[in-house]
Amino acid sequence: MRVLHTSDWHLGRAFHRVNMLGAQAGFIGHLVTTVREHAVDAVVVSGDVYDRAVPPLAAVELFDDALHRLADLGVPTVLISGNHDSARRLGVGAGLIDRAGIHLRTEPAAAGTPVVLSDAHGDVAFYGLPYLEPALVKDEFGVERAGHETVLAAAMDRVRADLAARAAGTRSVVLAHAFVTGGEASDSERDITVGGVAAVPAGVFDGVDYVALGHLHGCQTLTERVRYSGSPLAYSFSEADHRKSMWLVDLAADGSVTAERLDCPVPRPLARIRGTLQDLLADPGLARHEDAWVEATLTDPVRPADPMARLAERFPHTLSLVFAPERAADDPAVSYARRLAGRSDQQIAHDFVAHVRGAGPDERESAVLREAFDTVRADDALREVAR
Repeated sequence: MRVLHTSDWHLGRAFHRVNMLGAQAGFIGHLVTTVREHAVDAVVVSGDVYDRAVPPLAAVELFDDALHRLADLGVPTVLISGNHDSARRLGVGAGLIDRAGIHLRTEPAAAGTPVVLSDAHGDVAFYGLPYLEPALVKDEFGVERAGHETVLAAAMDRVRADLAARAAGTRSVVLAHAFVTGGEASDSERDITVGGVAAVPAGVFDGVDYVALGHLHGCQTLTERVRYSGSPLAYSFSEADHRKSMWLVDLAADGSVTAERLDCPVPRPLARIRGTLQDLLADPGLARHEDAWVEATLTDPVRPADPMARLAERFPHTLSLVFAPERAADDPAVSYARRLAGRSDQQIAHDFVAHVRGAGPDERESAVLREAFDTVRADDALREVAR
């Protein structure tokens, strides 16, 4: 069976205030063409179809168009909700559109109930594990501790139990939306840390033939059977070096996997350039970036006059301007934002306690801080579900 694995469409998302709907429509067209030209048997979309729980109407219309075009091809499509989606909204009408070969899996309780497709070699069971917010699903899965690994492990127990009851030789594909150990993050994924831990080990998914992951925006191979497709478009300058693609996966009769990366169209390349303003305007080596979306980091010791306007004369698609004067790390003029870059909320809170009190929090206080952050996250998730 030939499976096309994609994820993280983030329909409705902008890129530094640039409307990406046209580029997203271009990707949908490319997806449909790929399905047709490569004789794909099934499409899997591993979450974050939309960029937010209540997407703009234009994004909903684009998604509707995508579903109609895939259904017209007669190719079954399995989709799960991600942490950016509203599972309840995405799942509206799921039972009805199942009949069109579009299978929305947004309910955690249905993790062990697969979509079963068949080819000349028998059945392939597709299990959809939507994003599992630990605080919201721990009771459903009967786990005492709300953590990503515990709820995913419980969901996979249901998958393995169902698979064990099926005919020998039944092959299996799991769709999941999670941060799996070994994956490399970028700046455009929403933090899903719970209890100070975001990642789960790949071993959680043992026992199935292929795991189609979503959440991280870079295309990655964790093992031959566990892969991220990544987002089809770049949504932050941290993705400037990404090769945006989808996985074309061939699942053989014995469950063995071969996979090929298929490139996605690039609406405009990204470039990150760094130096003094004068150097950036004069360097002939930067000519290749003049038509790119640009993030410029200026290292001038004193902020130059009208930097954005002057940069735009050479790089008309400059979208982001960062000031980073080259100073020693302990220089008091180093910006607050630079000191916080790459640090989690809990690390920032620890630093604040140490700054105010002269010593960081002890183990008990760290647990209180961790619980506070987790409670806020869970409360935000509950409010989003209720919207």
